[in-house]
This record gives sequence, C-alpha cells and structure tokens, in this order.
Amino acid sequence: MKTTETTIVRIYVSEGHAQLDKLLKRMHDLEHVRGLTVFRGISGFGDSGQIHSAKLIDLAMDLPLVVEFFDEPAKAQEIIEHLSEIVKPGHMIWWTVNSTVPQ
Repeated sequence: MKTTETTIVRIYVSEGHAQLDKLLKRMHDLEHVRGLTVFRGISGFGDSGQIHSAKLIDLAMDLPLVVEFFDEPAKAQEIIEHLSEIVKPGHMIWWTVNSTVPQ
C-alpha cells in the first residue's frame, strides 16, 4: 500500500451569510480542489454567542456549516492563503494526514 501526505482544511461559516456559494464556486472553478464536502450543523454558536438551532417547528436558515476540503499540502497551503482574505480569522483550521493512493 502506497501512502502520501494530504492536508485537510475545515472552514466554519454560517448558513445565513452568502459565504457558502462564494466558497463553493471558488473551490470548484478556481482552486480545483481534489474533494470538498459541506456539513450542515443542527445547532451551534459563534462570535455573537447567539445559539442557532434546527427544530421541527421552524426551519432555521442560519445554522452552522462546516466546509471541508483536502488536497496536496503545497496546494492546500496556497488555497489557505487565498481564503484568508475572505474567511474570518479563527474560522479555518487544517492538519496533515496520511492517505492511500492508487498504485
């Protein structure tokens, strides 16, 4: 089994701020990342301290979102630098992992 280093980047945004569409378009059209997934939280809070939560009674449209992507470490670092201009400080984290590659 052959392995390689990969960087995973996680970005925290809020559903109510049109940031997700901008991120997806940029990551797909400009950055061409290897893979990306968006997770929708059922509850959470951020800088404001206000708790956002999904309930059956109402369909909350300001829930927390996690955008996660992965790519080669050098490419991921370039993307992180590009995104630091549009993602709030402290809302992006990343780490290096080992992944298998096709032989």
